[in-house]
Amino acid sequence: MKIARSLIINLAMQETTLMKKKLFFPLVILILVAVAVFYVARKKSASNPQSQTISISGAFALYPMAIKWAEEFRKIHPEVRIDVSAGGAGKGMTDALSKVVDIGMVSREIYEAEIAKGAWWVPVAKDAVIPTINTNNPHVEAILKRGLSPDQAKAIWIAGTMKTWGDFLGTSASEPINSYTRSDSCGAAETWAKYFGKKQEDLRGTGVFGDPGIAEAVRQDKLGIGYNNVAFAYDAATKKVLPPLQILPIDLNANGQIDPEELFYENRDQLIAAIMAGKYPSPPARDLHFVTFGAPEKPILREFFRWVLTEGQKFTDGEGYIKIPEEKKKSALNQLK
Repeated sequence: MKIARSLIINLAMQETTLMKKKLFFPLVILILVAVAVFYVARKKSASNPQSQTISISGAFALYPMAIKWAEEFRKIHPEVRIDVSAGGAGKGMTDALSKVVDIGMVSREIYEAEIAKGAWWVPVAKDAVIPTINTNNPHVEAILKRGLSPDQAKAIWIAGTMKTWGDFLGTSASEPINSYTRSDSCGAAETWAKYFGKKQEDLRGTGVFGDPGIAEAVRQDKLGIGYNNVAFAYDAATKKVLPPLQILPIDLNANGQIDPEELFYENRDQLIAAIMAGKYPSPPARDLHFVTFGAPEKPILREFFRWVLTEGQKFTDGEGYIKIPEEKKKSALNQLK
């Protein structure tokens, strides 16, 4: 309040002049009100500077959905700042447990060791990991007709015994299979490996950072094969796969061909419907989670969680995700009570 005192003393010294102009008392009152408002606002900000900020990091799989949720939530809470960054599920978990961010995005199961360290989580959406190839592969038609069986995928990414596209097709074709995997700790790789009963560190292939990175690597390599989360394999606007990326159907019954009931990849909506109907295996279909260190305590953070689990679910379809089942939603909301 030194500023206010100084101003008042200065004005008092000039009282005679000001009184003649009939400005002294109104001016003093205005200054006192302004100073009071300034200090009240400053004190309120200093006491809880982060109360209207939410920071989120982690899985590429959940990143587009989190961006949409942030945009929509701020329409009803414009005073809230929400920062969202991608970097892989491993980073999301590490950032959450170390309190670097409020929320970690994790696109895999939560491990017991992470729970022991204080991880608290709820499922907020669902998607899937899907295999991809390049449309310029010289054998693309035969590859798409045959599809990828779990045993073939295991031979490519785990055992490393399927080395050429001739090995894949049972022909004399000598072009090599250039397999790609994720270099960062991520839910997509962990989920893909779990499909074969393995872990991310067991996957073979050229390591590429991030979901966009592995999609681009396959686009640039006509002999490449990789895997992506749904949101990064399909164009958000057209809901079609952006060539030269091509979805490689999974031969679910392993009969050496893609049957009509196994062909549901033409567009994103068709694939999402298949996942919802249970036609696509789980894994690689999986839940996506928000993780915090302990149950969220900050009021605006709890409000954001409740909104995502209720009103926020209506935005999942438009972004290429699947709503969490009603029973899981109820369980998650009960955890917030």
